[in-house]
Amino acid sequence: MTWAAAGGLLRRFWWAIPLAAMVAAVLLTRERLADVRQTLANERQVWTEAVRKAEQAKLDAERRYAVQTAQAATAFADRLSAREPIIVRSTNTVREYAQTDAGRAVCLGADRVRGIDDLDAALLAADPAAARAGEGAMPADPR
Repeated sequence: MTWAAAGGLLRRFWWAIPLAAMVAAVLLTRERLADVRQTLANERQVWTEAVRKAEQAKLDAERRYAVQTAQAATAFADRLSAREPIIVRSTNTVREYAQTDAGRAVCLGADRVRGIDDLDAALLAADPAAARAGEGAMPADPR
């Protein structure tokens, strides 16, 4: 084949060169597109799994919190019910002691206790030595 024959073929089929280049570009692009799609699918699968794990961890934490709250409430109720007999027994002991002659003098009502505080204040005010000795040691009761 001579140069003239090759030039004649080139003039006759010149349009096939850009067409072949475009077909090659499409084939390379399709391969790259398939690779990118596979990469995106893998990333989406990993991301979906991470979201699922995060949701599961959140649900587990909520369940643990609910169980811990229930256990704490039960433990508190148990401790409170264990204290109740002690409180009742202490209250009964005070009531029984208050009914005795010695207890009547010691176990006073709140109004009588305030009256004793007033009496103590009046007694200490009458004694100037006691007032000077205790001055600044304790703040006065605001009641």
